[in-house]
Amino acid sequence: MRRLLVCGATGFIGRNLTEYFANDPRYQVTAVYHQRPPFSCTGVAWIQADLTQTEDVLKVVRGQDIVLQAAATTSGVRTTITNPSQQIVDNAVMNSYLFAAAREQRISHFIFPSCTIMLASSELPQCEEDYDPRTRPHPVYEGAAYTKLYLEHLGAYYARLGPTKFTMLRHSNVYGPHDKFDLQRSHVFGATITKVLGSNDGRVVVWGTGEEKRDMLHVDDLVAAFALALDRQENAFSLYNIGYGRSVSVRELVLSIVQASGRPLAIVHDESKPTVKVNITLDCRKAEVELGWRTRVALEDGIRRTISWWRENQPIA
Repeated sequence: MRRLLVCGATGFIGRNLTEYFANDPRYQVTAVYHQRPPFSCTGVAWIQADLTQTEDVLKVVRGQDIVLQAAATTSGVRTTITNPSQQIVDNAVMNSYLFAAAREQRISHFIFPSCTIMLASSELPQCEEDYDPRTRPHPVYEGAAYTKLYLEHLGAYYARLGPTKFTMLRHSNVYGPHDKFDLQRSHVFGATITKVLGSNDGRVVVWGTGEEKRDMLHVDDLVAAFALALDRQENAFSLYNIGYGRSVSVRELVLSIVQASGRPLAIVHDESKPTVKVNITLDCRKAEVELGWRTRVALEDGIRRTISWWRENQPIA
């Protein structure tokens, strides 16, 4: 049985990873939490740690075989604009410590979820090689984008040194159970779910014109990419695009959520609010060829499933 560590286990991606791997008899799962309390999950050992502290990083990594790194400071576009350093400092510090500790402790495999915020807007699907370092990321995302790029390159560096295998999953916009649904920290999908299901005035307000497009990936498909990378990645380092493979405009996404909710709501656009006008679609053929990964959850089904989950759980944070 391999010892598997999930960092950030009480967050969105981390919780879904923890619940998935706790049901796989090949793994003995240890889950790291910081401030948000642990949840009940059979077979999981919990450990509290502040991953911006090197002593805590060594405490949780020591004795493990695999690290799935889902701990992060995240926010929606409002906070990204008003407090741009929030996503940079903690994420750079904790991951620098974790990457180094993984190599020092001879972890066999380290998987890190990157994202697509470094990519330029394009109407065409973009593969891993399409990123052009000469093109600046969108100004709103610039700081976080360069942090992600630093970490992708750091993983490649440590993989060359050995013995740890590194995987970077450059995923698109993830949604699903345990997402952030509060309007202060949520991204477009979680915010829209809350606005639609919580509306008490017969309308839902959308920030901006809704013309920008997003590649929406259900969290179950992202978790499947983690699992397949563990089983099938051959190279010491690999970077994979993980996305739905087609984009949808925010306007279309909101309309789909309203229709799936069954609520007769009017859609109102507030163009005074901040929005990021970037169109992103991922070409994921590399993950399909090397890992056998492909999306399984259609957007329409994912919307219905998330609405059902929200109604059953009434998430607050």
